[in-house]
Amino acid sequence: MLKKQKTALPALLLIYYPHSFFVTCISFQNMSLEGKKIILAVTGSIAAYKTPQLVRSLIKAGADVKVLMTNAAADFVTPLALATVSKHPVLANVSDGANWNNHVALGLWADAMIVAPCSANTLGKLANGLCDNIVCAVYLSARCPIFIAPAMDEDMWIHKSTQLNIGKVQGYGNHIIPVAHGELASGLVGEGRMAEPDDIVQHLSAFFSEEKPLKGVKALVTAGPTYERIDPVRFIGNFSTGKMGIAIAEALADKGALVTLVLGPSHEHTYHANINTIKVESAQEMYTASVAEFKDAQIAVLAAAVADYRPEEQAKEKIKKKEQDLNLLLSKTTDILAALGKIKQPSQTLIGFALETNNELEHATEKLKNKNADMIVMNSLKDEGAGFGYDTNKVTFVTPGNSAALPLQSKANVAIAIVNQIIALRHAEKTA
Repeated sequence: MLKKQKTALPALLLIYYPHSFFVTCISFQNMSLEGKKIILAVTGSIAAYKTPQLVRSLIKAGADVKVLMTNAAADFVTPLALATVSKHPVLANVSDGANWNNHVALGLWADAMIVAPCSANTLGKLANGLCDNIVCAVYLSARCPIFIAPAMDEDMWIHKSTQLNIGKVQGYGNHIIPVAHGELASGLVGEGRMAEPDDIVQHLSAFFSEEKPLKGVKALVTAGPTYERIDPVRFIGNFSTGKMGIAIAEALADKGALVTLVLGPSHEHTYHANINTIKVESAQEMYTASVAEFKDAQIAVLAAAVADYRPEEQAKEKIKKKEQDLNLLLSKTTDILAALGKIKQPSQTLIGFALETNNELEHATEKLKNKNADMIVMNSLKDEGAGFGYDTNKVTFVTPGNSAALPLQSKANVAIAIVNQIIALRHAEKTA
């Protein structure tokens, strides 16, 4: 059964140029926050040492910045340093002696509030409405958009309670600035680094920019695995989590697209206001939903790991274990990418995925041609940190006559690069 549910995220970091085939950081000169009033809330994380540079970058982009900080944040950066670069007093308490720092007025003053770095402790407080410091008080009083840049060790970041809190604050309409992958304070390398100051500024600049290159464009994204039932308790499936597809859906939505996400069985979810999720289980259900949604879509990204085969017969009762072997007769499922490629119109952009284990580029190029796709995003199970279950990915873009490999990076950043390439492909088609 297909279930529709209304479901909430953000980023802008990398641009992919189709003609030169390389990935680069967006130029700082494109950032503009002219006249914007920004509250920067600093919490207790080692990443707080970056906040003076963040304040400078915000001011350079044209913003007026006021800084709040928790008492724990002062262990990592001094109020004097932040007051000096912001040219405003730094507030660390709701009251200072006889003076009451009006958190309500601050919340009304700002055009945006950034919590950076946001520690796991503060994230939990924001998610659950706790209010024991100036940061939480202003957060609860603010009527402006709120951006949260988490910073913590990888084990803390991937912990279920942290991810639950991320889901909660997103569900309230807040924006999460994706964590980066790299060296952490513990000495480990992984996810959890706070985004760099210029990336945070670019994120805000993109949010306030009126230019949404995909505004009003309808997009279809498939994500996750499919389960093909053998009997009421067993199925054929794969290890896909849906993380990559959801990240793509969110990156499209951040560019203004109205996204339909067809999501197979997955524990992952999204709260983006521009994403409508259709939950499915089997390859047939995903095919039916995809064909129906593709008719009105200008963009389709098929990132789901769809089963190639399903049991020809589905037992109505649990199959009992027997002494002899159990033989299953499998029949081929419908190839969704090929099916959409056959009905694709010139105005539609179709992107497929290819997870390969050998002769990767050859197979991806063949898939591009045979399925009538505009681009194949290829990744290999041979690449460490890429594939099912990881928060990172390493992909190669395959387009007619060209290919370009991206370095290992977070799936959120890979998604941004994919969406920027889609925009470039669509622009090239219009000007051809």
